[in-house]
Parts: sequence; C-alpha cells; structure tokens
Amino acid sequence: MCGIIGILSRRSSRPAPSADELIKGLDQALAARPDTAEVARLVADVDALARGLPGLLTLLSDEAIGSAIVDRLDELDVFLADREQHLEERQLRADEVEAESGSLIALRDAVWALRRDRLRTAEEVAGLAGREAGEPALAVYLAIQQALSALDRLEVRGRDSAGLHLFVWHHGLADDDSGLADAVALRDDPLFQSRAVRVAGRGVSFVYKAAAEIGDLGDNTSALRRAIQDDELLRRALHAPEAKAAVLGHTRWASVGVISEANAHPVNSDELDRSAQVGAGEPYVVAVLNGDVDNHADLRSTKELRFSGSITTDAKVIPSLIARYRQAGIDDVEAFRRAVSSFDGSVAITAASADCPDQLLLALNGSGQALYVGLAEDSYIVASEPYGVVEETSSYVRLDGEHGGEVVVLDGQRAGTLEGISRLTYGGVASTATADDVVTAEITTRDIDRGDAPHFLLKEITESPASMRKTLRAKISDHDGRLRVELGELAFPAAIADRLKSGELSRIRVIGQGTAAVAGQSMAAVLDELAQGTLDVDALTATEMSGFNLRLDMRDTLAIAVSQSGTTTDTNRTVDLLRSRGAWVIGIVNRRGSDLTDKADGVLYTSDGRDVEMSVASTKAFYSQVAAGVLLACAISDASGVGTDERRHQLLESLRSLPDAMNVVLEGRSHIADAAHRLAPTKRYWAVVGSGPNKVAAEEVRIKLSELCYKSIACDVTEDKKHIDLSSEPLILVCAAGLSGGTASDVVKEVAIFRAHKATPVVIASEGEHRFDAAALITVPSVDPALGFVLSAMCGAFPNAL
Repeated sequence: MCGIIGILSRRSSRPAPSADELIKGLDQALAARPDTAEVARLVADVDALARGLPGLLTLLSDEAIGSAIVDRLDELDVFLADREQHLEERQLRADEVEAESGSLIALRDAVWALRRDRLRTAEEVAGLAGREAGEPALAVYLAIQQALSALDRLEVRGRDSAGLHLFVWHHGLADDDSGLADAVALRDDPLFQSRAVRVAGRGVSFVYKAAAEIGDLGDNTSALRRAIQDDELLRRALHAPEAKAAVLGHTRWASVGVISEANAHPVNSDELDRSAQVGAGEPYVVAVLNGDVDNHADLRSTKELRFSGSITTDAKVIPSLIARYRQAGIDDVEAFRRAVSSFDGSVAITAASADCPDQLLLALNGSGQALYVGLAEDSYIVASEPYGVVEETSSYVRLDGEHGGEVVVLDGQRAGTLEGISRLTYGGVASTATADDVVTAEITTRDIDRGDAPHFLLKEITESPASMRKTLRAKISDHDGRLRVELGELAFPAAIADRLKSGELSRIRVIGQGTAAVAGQSMAAVLDELAQGTLDVDALTATEMSGFNLRLDMRDTLAIAVSQSGTTTDTNRTVDLLRSRGAWVIGIVNRRGSDLTDKADGVLYTSDGRDVEMSVASTKAFYSQVAAGVLLACAISDASGVGTDERRHQLLESLRSLPDAMNVVLEGRSHIADAAHRLAPTKRYWAVVGSGPNKVAAEEVRIKLSELCYKSIACDVTEDKKHIDLSSEPLILVCAAGLSGGTASDVVKEVAIFRAHKATPVVIASEGEHRFDAAALITVPSVDPALGFVLSAMCGAFPNAL
C-alpha cells in the first residue's frame, strides 16, 4: 500500500489564454442558465483553457483575475444549489432525475476544477517559486506542485514516509562554480536523505524526504513543500532560461525496512565505495517501488551489491542493479528491462537515469499493483492510482502487469502523446500504445477531497445521510396516500418486471463480496419478509455463487449484484457466468460507466452514481446499498404480486425518514466517542452480536473493526454465546436497534448473562429502551424494525473514526 507519482513535461505548445477569454467564457456559462448541460460544457471549456503552464501564466499575470473568476464561480454555486432543490421538490420520473443528475455532476466537476485545482495550483506555485520566477522555473515548480498534490491524495495508500526527487538539467549552475562545489559537498549524503544533492550525468539530482511513524494525512507533503520552498540552490538551478526537470515521488507504507529517511523512496544507485565515482561518469539511477521484491536478499548476495547498513528497504536493489547493467555498457532501456525481469513478486516500479533525464522507465508485474500514464497537455502524469492523475487529465493508459510483466518508456520530448509511449514485454517484445488503450477516468479530484475532515473515514460517515437521500430521490411516490417504488426502465426494466409477474423468474439471488455481500443480506431479508416464502430468496457471496450454486439452466433466476465500484472481479466474473446460463441481472452500483453497468440488464445507482469512497472501510456506500436493496425488494415483490401494499408502505415511509435518523446518530457522536475511549482500550478481546436484522449490523461492524483495528473479532447472534469466549471477559457490542417487546426482553436477559461473566456489554438500542444492564447504552431513533440495524451499524462504525 504505497503510492507512486512521476511528472515528465515538455515546453508548452499552446499560447497562454487572455484573461478576457476566461472571464468571457464564464459569463457565457452564466447566460446559458437554466440549461445545466450547456452551462457545464461552457465551464469545462474555461477549465481546459486554465490548465497547464499556459493557464498558470495567465492566472499569475494579475491577481484580479482570480477574484473575477471566484465571483462567477460563486454565482454558479448558487445555480447548482437551486437545481438540486429543483430535483428534490419537483415530481420527476426516476429516469429524468438520472439525466439531470448527470448534468449536475458535470457542472460540479467543472466548477470544482476551476476553484480547487486551477486557482489553488496557481496559489501554491506562486508560494513555491515566488512571483518573480521566469517561465522555465514556473514550469518546473508547476510539475513539483502537481506531484505534491498527487502525493497528498496517494497518502491514503501509505503515509509513514514520502519523498520527491528532481533531475534538473540545462540548469543555471556552472560546473566551475566553487560555490556549487561547496554546496554539493555540504549536501552530499551517502544515505540519500532529505535535501541531498548530487551532480550526476547531464544535471543535478535533488531529493527531499520526510519520515514519521505517527502523523496525520498531509504532514509529509507539507514537510516536503517547506524543504523545496526553502531551497535556494534549487532556485538558482531553475533560474536558467532553458532549465528543465523531471519529477519522481513516492509515499510509503513500510513492508521491508524500517521507517526512516534512508529507506524512504526514491532511492538511488549508490553502493558502498562507489558513490564518489558518479561525477566521473558512473551511471546514476533513482527509483521507487510499490509492492515487494521478494528475492531482494538473494540479489544482494548473488550480484554482490553492498549498501549501507542503514538502508534496508528492498527497493534499493532496483536502481543499483540498473546502474550495474549500465556500467557494463548496456543501454538504459535494456538495463532496466533486465533488472526488473529478475525480480520476484508483484511490483510497480518507476525509475529515471541521470544519463537520460528526459525519460521515465516504468515496469509492472503481477495483479496486486497498478501504474497509470496520464495524457495531460504536454505532460505525462504517472501514478499508481487514477486519483493521482485526474487533477491534470481524465485520459490515461494503464500498464498491463498480468501477462508476464510490461515495461513502458516515456519520452519527454513527446510528453502527453501516445507517440511518446513505448511498450515492451518483460521478454523484450515491443508494441505501441494506441487510441484503444486510452481510458477515461470516471472520477475527478472532487470525489477524492477530504475537505476539513482529519481522514476519509470520518468524512464519509458524515456524508452517509446525504448519500442515502440521493439514492432514494424520485424513487418513492405517493399514490392516494400509499407509498410505492418507481425505479424507471434503467433500474428495473419492463422485461424483468413482466417475467416476475408471469412467474418465469422465481429465484432471487443477491450477490457481492465483503461489505457489499453484507448489504445484500439485508435486501434478501426484506424481500423474504415481503414475499412470505413464495419466492426462493437467498444472499451469498459471489464466489460461493460461482463455485457451488450454478446450474446449467438459470432462466428462472434474477441476480442482484451489489458492488460499490462496479469493478469487483469476483462479482463481475459471477455475473458473466450467470448471464451465460440465462439468468437476468440487476446491478446495485455506485459508479457510472463501470464494468458492471455494461454487464447488467438493469442498474440501480446508489447516491448520484458517483459518490466515491476513499476510506478502506466502506461506510456511506453500505448504507446506500441497503437503501437500494429495500427499494428493489419492494419493486420485485410488487411485480411478483406477493406481499402487501400496506407493508411496503410502512417500509418505504420508514426508509424515507432514515436519513434524518442517521443525522440524529451523528449528532450523538460525542456520547459514542466517550464509551469507546472509556471502555475499548482496556479490553483485549472484542465481540459483536445481533439478532434478526441486527445480525447484519453485527457482521458489518465486525468487518469495520477488523479492517481498522487489526483485531480478530468474534461475531454471532446474540443468543448463541458458544462462539464467544466469555472467560476472556470481552467487550461485547450488542446491536439491538429496532427491537421491542419480547425480542428486546430476550436481549436484556443475554446482556445480564454477559455482565454475570464479567464481560463489558455496550448496547445500541432504540430510544425509550432503558432495561439493559450495560456498561454503556447508546440510544438511537425508533425506525421500522427491519431497518433499525442501519443505525446499529452506524454507531458501531463511529469508534473507528473518532
């Protein structure tokens, strides 16, 4: 879990736009109201003009430009809010809402990009370079800012250390400058720690690093930014009229080697007793690694690589081995190919050489890593996740690591083009990148911004009510005092409804993996209750479905495939197998244009169809999947002619009020935090229990606690104590929201038993229930018993985020 970023640019081929062009474009967008799609198109055109170095030069030319743009963006924000309200208040069909939602997403993206990407970038570059910097220096500082911004986002993949390296050539530092020699001598660090400088090949190598076992997201990139901003030697180097630089960065989650600046990536090719020879023509290489070089110890031994004892990362073998091949007279690309071909393990690697600084070398092998080459204007943006690319471009080429490994060479002279991308297999077979290889990203930086939240988990929990509300929008209608579901043709095709009505579809299978599978259990439970046993309903993981529950003829089966991303491999593979046997498929998915949307017969989007989750632990997607599942359960039972209108009305009425109940839970977070801080740290063993619908909550909370606290946690129905080791005196979270009467009384007795065995029960119950003898009682609003588990799950997830 690490992050790679690389920036390789060439001189811009587009003139800087005039300030009038930017302002006039926004005025035209405002004049196009209320046509949301046209407004979005015009604002996106302005954003395209403001990108890259040309846009930066215009934004920095006059401080008044930024203020004029902000004034117009503020007007567009008001328009967006009005259109959102329009969707909420008008009685639109579900398909109409989907179309307008798509236009609103496009407009939000464009407004966000101008305000938070272009204007923010101009401000940050000015802070790094100073407003007196020339165009070449601004181009380099722009690349640095792009890398720092990407690292900030990639830190969710690992944040114990980070580093940024620059190869600067055509610089303004004279070789015979005694001041340069003194400065380099002062900063020549054999451990390649922060602020190390090396004269190598055609240019100068600068590196900046930060390492800390404990810290917050953003700390490392802030430290890198300060070091770069304060580096007068770098400023001198970039003062030359032809100065250029290539940037290579990394954020690390340590797996091999302790957390330290010496082990932070990028690492260089220095070996003991060899680093002093670099200035005399010794090959000099820097590299970063995601994944593990499993045979690094063997390579050190067989190749007699000698490193400082302070450098223990497996990544160190990469640049050193490349340099060894270069020293033997092998060219850069072949040396790189030979080196990476010798590594065992799933790896993503990016390297650069002082001999060819205007080139980046990439390698990917195995299915556990990824590398993307963003095709920005006159630039390549290399990142290990799409969200490292999307601030500058939505178009990228993904490396293929699953067919024996791939090497890619990027040529800075043709940066931003397909022609500058050369591809090789690990075996040396060459190929070219074509337009068919280009993928359009389905996200923007708006989707992956954590705002003022300290981390994504807390941000996404607090967004859950709004996400659920958007999932329900325009899908519940009132017919003479009765609530009914209206999903539209996109989500619930007439062909499926007709087959349910005729009885041709009588088996319902809800599939998914992980949290999506747990959400699927809740849908199956609601549908089973509504159908009263007249439909064959089951929920199971996609792998169980494909491995043990397929039949040759499945034309009687409707599968509900639940996936947050729409790209879950096991789920999509199972969907293919089901469809090949005649089954029908409806997808519950959060991402428009994803693989699952292409495979399914119907698609029910959660939230607005692009409510991206960044936290490893899913939260808002789970609650929205639950809501979508209830909607589908009502639609399926109604189409099948089973269940009662009265029960569906009750469910939908409670479902519609559930976001408000979730907000009440959020308001009580301090009480939840107090119980967590007071009781959890002293207990080594934890368990989660729930009965009926609350068994779903217990399963979901167990997943969250296990993912984020690295604990093995028992989970069971409340009354089944044999799978919980009461002798360990555990902390037991009892999910009981929505229970009343006799079922609540049964849980009261179980809690008393827990207390008798010196366990520490924490009970989540509906307001008004005070019979529990618990170490802590957390009450939540009363909702329909079939939906109370949502509030239990929300309370259980909160301690992870506090």
